Amino acid sequence: MPKIKRLCVYCGSSSGRQPDYSIAAGQLARAMVRKNIDLVYGGASIGIMGEIADAVLKEGGNVIGIIPKDLFVKEVVHTGLTELREVASMHERKLLMAELSDGFVALPGGFGTFEEILEIITWSQLGMHQKPCGLLNVRRYYDRLIDFLDHAVSERFIKKIHRSIVLIEECPDALLAKFETYKAPEAVKWIDQKSA
Repeated sequence: MPKIKRLCVYCGSSSGRQPDYSIAAGQLARAMVRKNIDLVYGGASIGIMGEIADAVLKEGGNVIGIIPKDLFVKEVVHTGLTELREVASMHERKLLMAELSDGFVALPGGFGTFEEILEIITWSQLGMHQKPCGLLNVRRYYDRLIDFLDHAVSERFIKKIHRSIVLIEECPDALLAKFETYKAPEAVKWIDQKSA
């Protein structure tokens, strides 16, 4: 696996109920800067999105924000980033984030976070990229999703080998260590093949 130079982080535009979510964003930011990893994210200054961007910048790291012009009104755009790119749509945003990044992490978040991390995991399953994808399971936030993924494996909608795409840790350093040694499974998606 090539060295990770840019990490895409999906996370909430809300800070959530628990202070530990914001604390984890800061911990991930510091771990990234220690390893000279730049942040790619959705470009907002609010919620956990703003917190991780601010933390990376405070530590002297680089942050690339990507935001659709329609969200300039709905989300508060971060004006202090290393680089801010405006795109025409959410689809362009996600594609550019994927192209710029060497790995993908989901911090706690809502529908948008779920959709983004699951889509990029699906792209890996289909062999569209071989980059690591992970959940930072702060306060066991993703436990029920993890249980559901395991249920989907037992019900033969997800292969065990593809379940291994989803790297999970509670500690940012441990997750980044897994990213450094990650090797993507071969892309044989169809569940009914003999290798299922």
